[in-house]
Amino acid sequence: MSAGGRPMTMRTPRHTPPCTPRSGAPAPPPPGLGPRTWAEVPRRSRQILVVSGRDRNAPVAIAILYELTAAGWRAGASRPAHNALNGWTDHHREGDLRSPIGVHTLTDAGGRLPDPGTRLPYDRSAGFTAGGAGLEGEPLSGSFDYVVAIDYNRRPGTSPLDRTRPLGPDRGGGIWLHIDHGGPTRGCVSLGKGPMKELLRALDLAREPVVVMGDAASLER
Repeated sequence: MSAGGRPMTMRTPRHTPPCTPRSGAPAPPPPGLGPRTWAEVPRRSRQILVVSGRDRNAPVAIAILYELTAAGWRAGASRPAHNALNGWTDHHREGDLRSPIGVHTLTDAGGRLPDPGTRLPYDRSAGFTAGGAGLEGEPLSGSFDYVVAIDYNRRPGTSPLDRTRPLGPDRGGGIWLHIDHGGPTRGCVSLGKGPMKELLRALDLAREPVVVMGDAASLER
C-alpha cells in the first residue's frame, strides 16, 4: 500500500541470469569508481546509475546509467543533473542542504503522473504534488511527477512517500531522484523530465539497480 493507503503498482521481477564478460572474469568497474566505492556496490547489481558531482561543494552533476552485458559495463547517455545546494557530504544531516555520498539501492518509484512503464513498484498519488519555489526562486511545479526513491534512511519496499527513518529523523530522508526544476535541490538528485521517464522505463528490479552518487573525487576513492 502507498503511504496514503492506495495500492502500489507492483512489477514481478523477471529472472535475470548472472552476467559476466566473455572472459569469465569479473567486470571492471565503470569509469570514475575507485576501489573503496566499488567495494560497496552489491555484486549482484547489474544496473548502476553513477551521479558524479563537479566538486564537493557544487550543486551540478552528470548522471550515467551503466548496464552489465556480456562485454562488460555499457554506458548510457550522459545526462546533466542537479544535487543539493551545498554539494555533497559523507554524513548527511537534516537541513544541511547536501546530498549523501554513497551507494544506495533503488527499489521503489512513484509520482503524480501515471506509471510510465517501470519495472519498479510504482505509487501514483496526489501526495507527489510539488508547490512553491526552489532555493533560487524557480517554480517547483511538476518536480515530483516522476520520482525514484533513493534508499538512504528509508525502508525499501514502501512508497517513496513513506516517512520511516531507520537512522532517525536527524539524519534526513526523503532523498529522491526526481524531475529537475532548474536549480539545486535540498538533498535529492534531479534530472530532466525526458531522462527521468527513460530511467524509470530502464530500471529493472530483477537487475538490482543502485545509484552511486557523490562528487567525482569522493567516488574515485
